Amino acid sequence: MSSTDFELDDNYDDDSSFDDSSSKVTAKESLEKRRLIDELLAQRRLERELKEFDYDFDDDDDFDDE
Repeated sequence: MSSTDFELDDNYDDDSSFDDSSSKVTAKESLEKRRLIDELLAQRRLERELKEFDYDFDDDDDFDDE
């Protein structure tokens, strides 16, 4: 087996801290976007269901006059 040598970048800073708050913000934004998409899809689904009923509410007034 041969050993592979890895070269490290001279500019690599091993002591740099990971910004955990930025990943939390990104996750929060992702969740908000997903909820918005879910709401839009639910609205479109409900609009399609309403179109399937094909009921005219104006015709209901004619029956009240009898």
